[in-house]
Amino acid sequence: MAVCPDSDHHLLTEVHIAMFDYSKIIFFKGLNDTEINECLTELQAREKKYEKGEVVLLAGTQTSRMGIVLSGSVTIENNDTWGNCTILSHVGKYGFFAETYAFLGDEVMLVDVRANEDCRILFLNLAPLRKMPASPKAWEYKLTRNLLTISSHKNLTLAGRSFHISPHTIRGRILSYLNTISLRLHAKEFDIPFNRQQLADYLNVERTALSKELGKMKQEGLIDFHKNHFILKD
Repeated sequence: MAVCPDSDHHLLTEVHIAMFDYSKIIFFKGLNDTEINECLTELQAREKKYEKGEVVLLAGTQTSRMGIVLSGSVTIENNDTWGNCTILSHVGKYGFFAETYAFLGDEVMLVDVRANEDCRILFLNLAPLRKMPASPKAWEYKLTRNLLTISSHKNLTLAGRSFHISPHTIRGRILSYLNTISLRLHAKEFDIPFNRQQLADYLNVERTALSKELGKMKQEGLIDFHKNHFILKD
């Protein structure tokens, strides 16, 4: 059955709107308070809460709404008919998902979006942006520009994962992933957003084999870790 973000939704009021710092969300970059309020009204902003493990959007369905994570996080997954799961990405606070499907409107989703923890999602209907007039309003122009930025970021994320799963060895995949996180954060010590099973699914390896290789790398002094906290050693 299709998962519809409109079910059990909550219309955002001005009180709810004031609770969030929209300046931290790329989608609203460059918009003033008046434009944000107009945008939220025109795009039929809705908020919904999800519990950990709950499906937010389901593969095989269509959606005209993109989601923005207000709290918690979600994972983007490819679950096939035979029960195999591949995690494509992790979306944390103020991150976004399904914007491409929402903007196109008639494309069937090929992925599931699942609550990685208890979370709150802001849904926006992008259908009005597909019908943008020749002389758009300021907020329409800014949102369209921001969507292009968002799409570019997503392309980099997907390209990054392709780098991580290209090495033939499990160690090569682990090193590729941890090195990318280190470069992005400019740090040798950091937390990753995945537990062991999720990391195995993301790197497309078996969990047991992943844990075994991590243990070897720790013994050899390449890394240190506790749960999802990692330290890269020279």
